[in-house]
Amino acid sequence: MPGLQILDYIMIGAGAVSLIIWMVFYIKGLKYNAMFDVLEEKEYPFKEIYGLGYAVLQLVKYNYKSKGDRKLRQQLNVLYGSKYSDYYLRVIHSQQVTLAFTLFVLSFAFYGLTAEVLASVVGFMFAGVAYYYFGTTTAKKILKRSDELLHDFSEVVSKLALLTNAGMILREAWQEVAEAGDSIIYTEMQTAVNDMNNGMAEIDAIFGFGTRCIIPEIKKFTSTIIQGMTKGNSELTEMLQEQSKEVWQLKKQLVRREGEKAASKLLIPICVMFVGILIMILIPIFTNLGVS
Repeated sequence: MPGLQILDYIMIGAGAVSLIIWMVFYIKGLKYNAMFDVLEEKEYPFKEIYGLGYAVLQLVKYNYKSKGDRKLRQQLNVLYGSKYSDYYLRVIHSQQVTLAFTLFVLSFAFYGLTAEVLASVVGFMFAGVAYYYFGTTTAKKILKRSDELLHDFSEVVSKLALLTNAGMILREAWQEVAEAGDSIIYTEMQTAVNDMNNGMAEIDAIFGFGTRCIIPEIKKFTSTIIQGMTKGNSELTEMLQEQSKEVWQLKKQLVRREGEKAASKLLIPICVMFVGILIMILIPIFTNLGVS
């Protein structure tokens, strides 16, 4: 039993030190909490204590210039624009450090409740998983955003082709289509309209639209529009009609992919039901064997 007592002292001591450090950084982080108030609780759980993580990053003088940070900043530029990318970069790192550190401290409490080192080890693993997971949420948002953009892309191109073919100039057709919906692609089109109304050249506004959307298909679409604008409205109409045929093929592929995803998601409950049925069948069999 002495070995167990020594282990208990080590775990209690390490837990107490970790908790004290957590409390110190929590108090230091109170002055930074206001910068996280604008965040949505759904996307950023426990945002009220993110100041703790930010205080840790301030202490170690983290410079946000690593290779991973450069890649993350590019992703944030797409989601929030270059104006806010640095802010959200700090938010994400603060979130990672806060939640991972909090789970690390709670891992010692798990040992106190169970007297099992394995419980703490599992807690440490969850701390590492939390740090990794919240560092990858931006990439997942980009992927989700890309799927949403592609979902309405074919309709946008078809409407533009139809309106320009009817004789409407591109700027008017663009604004007409932009006001026809409220999904992401329409919102980005509305941003381009606002840019035009604020004095930005049409070509620059449409180029900015393609940059924000980032998807290769939409970038090709904006390049087609810009090329058509330089050649004249008749050329533009033909290009849009050709583009419309291509994107409808893309729409079919997207629908097919979504169907495959739905089918794969159904495999999980099917497997659970199969395991449950096996258990219901096998338990009585083994029970009868034991009785005999």
